[in-house]
Amino acid sequence: MSPTPIAQPESLRPANRTVPVDPLFLAAPQVSTYLGEFALTNASGFFFERENRLYLVTSRHVVIDEVSEHLPDRLVIELHLDATNLTKSTGFSVPLYRDGQALWHQGRDSAGEIDVAVIELERAAFPPSAVYRAFTPAHIQTAFTAVPADASLMVVGFPLGFHDVVHHLPVVRLAAIASPLGIRFQGQGYFLTDARTHRGISGAAVVMRDPAPTSPATEALPWRLLGVHSSRMDMGNRDLVLDESLGLNCAWYADILLTLTEAS
Repeated sequence: MSPTPIAQPESLRPANRTVPVDPLFLAAPQVSTYLGEFALTNASGFFFERENRLYLVTSRHVVIDEVSEHLPDRLVIELHLDATNLTKSTGFSVPLYRDGQALWHQGRDSAGEIDVAVIELERAAFPPSAVYRAFTPAHIQTAFTAVPADASLMVVGFPLGFHDVVHHLPVVRLAAIASPLGIRFQGQGYFLTDARTHRGISGAAVVMRDPAPTSPATEALPWRLLGVHSSRMDMGNRDLVLDESLGLNCAWYADILLTLTEAS
């Protein structure tokens, strides 16, 4: 078969690229941050495609965190190279600056900074055999009344950097909805989830199974995208000896991606 044109959406590529795992695992590459050649931190992220442009989505504090002086100049994401042999992979370097200017997009709303960042990927520079899946605008869950309060969610990422190091795949953690969807918790642009999370899972996709895909894109990746995991939520006055952590987390509503990926 002749090579697939770069402009063709990944979710519509030929069926011979079928992989032996749920495509969700291939939509969430491991993200590592670097300053020059020095490795800094591990994080999570996911692919998002819009109008044939491919983006990496992660948390803003992964690409820059002034408070902790976390100032990487590039990311490295793990790409699979063989659709049937997932042990084959390579690191792909993503610069964060060009000529001193940040290459990522971030957002603000009336409450301040939104802890989500997107950076466009140079797909033409990917290895020809790269295997991945990407969410699209069709995956974003906007009809919140259609999601029951007891819906089962999943957070797919790399807690503490933990993953299948042989097949280079993330892990998933079960999550529940902890605050009403469609309501900005305490006026912020996020909702709460109840899940066990750790450092390193910042930037992970918060998803639920799509029971009835309605387009080729959602059939290829049958998951609804609800949010972007940011951080754990806790109480500042909690007694660290007597009281356990709340076990709650902030997830920014995924529709912010439509703003951050608007064509300039």
